[in-house]
Amino acid sequence: MLVTEEVAGALAQQRPVVALETTLVSHGFSEGRGLAAAVESERRVREAGATPATVGIVDGAIHVGLTGAELERFAEAGTSARKVGARDLAACLAQGALGATTVGGTLAVCRQLGIRFMGTGGIGGVHRGFAESMDISGDLLQIARTPAVVVASGPKSLLDVGATGELLETLAVPVLGWQTATLPRFYAAEGGPPVSAVVSDSPEVARICRAHWQFDGAGGLLLARPPIGGIDIDVLIDEAVSRVRSQNLAGQAVTPAVLSLVHELSGGRSVEVNRQLIEDNAALAAETAVAYAQLQNS
Repeated sequence: MLVTEEVAGALAQQRPVVALETTLVSHGFSEGRGLAAAVESERRVREAGATPATVGIVDGAIHVGLTGAELERFAEAGTSARKVGARDLAACLAQGALGATTVGGTLAVCRQLGIRFMGTGGIGGVHRGFAESMDISGDLLQIARTPAVVVASGPKSLLDVGATGELLETLAVPVLGWQTATLPRFYAAEGGPPVSAVVSDSPEVARICRAHWQFDGAGGLLLARPPIGGIDIDVLIDEAVSRVRSQNLAGQAVTPAVLSLVHELSGGRSVEVNRQLIEDNAALAAETAVAYAQLQNS
């Protein structure tokens, strides 16, 4: 594992560090938008007083903290880069492939290094029609078994958000609503199931995190932040899901296919919301990491 001096120094000195994924760079957007979102996310993390730790697999090694050239490599590779969840890490490493980490893959690295905060757009979850397909993202299990806070705008809207909320409860993952009483639905701020607790500011989140880890040191939390300027595109999502289902896609191929169609059907509106929430969530993850560090040092 190759950790940059900046990230290693911050971890050694117990300064706030925020992990960021690379799937959004290679699979989440087209025309360089993912690279722009990743660069801006890192800038927002630094602006809030934390150190960004973007994770990816390059030439058979896990890199924690990527250079500009390495981020560009993921953007240029696009979907030819492997989409790497926790189960895929070993194969990607052994085969020397270029691997873009998902939320779950990034959390597996966080667990090894002791990084406690992560910012992302939306988490994976329970897919629609899961009773027939058993298509459930590995992100949920990784959140449950990693002592970290994942800041996201809820499960991606193409999923069964209600069932995802139920499974998070079963896995004993606290779902904290950032100034909201319901779980956001990625593009839309409202319409999801109730959260387990509403939080008003980062110091409050930090106190809950400390209490949670004192009681259950191995478990993670989800901090669900509603998107600013969210849009209601449920009809478009339903159509996109139906089209992708007719193509018999499954597993990791479903999400990028649906998101691409939603982008097309919404005339690009979905992409702007997606990019903005990714950057905002990175900033909130950093603010929370800073608050937690201050609490620990007080």
